[in-house]
Amino acid sequence: MTANKNNNTAMRLLACAGFGALAMTGAAQAQVPSVRPIAASGSLTPTPAVVAPARPSEGAKSTVQPPTAAPSAASTFSCNTSPEFARFSQPLRRVAHRLAAGEPVTIVAIGSSSTAGAGASSPATSYPSRLADELKQRFPGHDITVLNRGVNGDETQQMLARFATDVIAPRPDLVLWQVGTNSVLRDHSLRTHAVLLREGVAQLKDIGADVVLMDMQFAPRVLAKAETQGMEDQIAFVAKEANVDLFNRFALMRNWHQVQHIPFDVFTAPDELHMNDWGYACVAKFLAAAIAEAGTRPTATAAAPAAH
Repeated sequence: MTANKNNNTAMRLLACAGFGALAMTGAAQAQVPSVRPIAASGSLTPTPAVVAPARPSEGAKSTVQPPTAAPSAASTFSCNTSPEFARFSQPLRRVAHRLAAGEPVTIVAIGSSSTAGAGASSPATSYPSRLADELKQRFPGHDITVLNRGVNGDETQQMLARFATDVIAPRPDLVLWQVGTNSVLRDHSLRTHAVLLREGVAQLKDIGADVVLMDMQFAPRVLAKAETQGMEDQIAFVAKEANVDLFNRFALMRNWHQVQHIPFDVFTAPDELHMNDWGYACVAKFLAAAIAEAGTRPTATAAAPAAH
């Protein structure tokens, strides 16, 4: 009887030990995160888990970092300055004289919405604002002012009507005149536009300012119009005829898209017409490089023009 009693006690002890081991095994398994099987390709894909960050003790520096925003498409493309688009055919004689003498330089940017900054996230990211920043970096210590005289929707005729107050009154050393886009979008006469363009260039030359024409933007809504190439040819012809410089924005943006294979949405706004921050910044970078080069050519080709 004593033997049987001892046997029963031993069996009860073994049973308790067994249940304890099973309980410990279950607890250990509950602490191991589940992992999906290795895929056929050999990649390991863990099951997503939500982890609550630990609360830092008072006075301790938290190691929990805020989530990082996904990079935009524009951040994967760089704006590379190429000599092809960063040099004017004519020297900027008045700008060169002012820089050499250490005198203030005033630049007026006249144009429509792509000068005013439509499509930019703020006025500070329009091309004239970015141009001012670029020139200050290139010419530290020089007093260079860029005035934005862009008005949304303006055509060449409306810009000419503003010349006396918006362009001539500030006594500019350099005028950047962006033209053409709205006339093409509204299917207006190229012949009439040519007359107005020549008249405007003549007025700017009469005040002794350096003149740079800026042509249209290479954007889907501009490309859809039948007179786009005709307007491009006209602006280039007038610039050459009047011996003033042309900043070929159209060719620059075409290079982005057709040569560098940059998608339109990287440099144009959702309206498929205006530039965005990336586009304005890159245009300003190329334009600043061209102004800096043309404004620092040897003095033999940059004699001081008559005062105005």
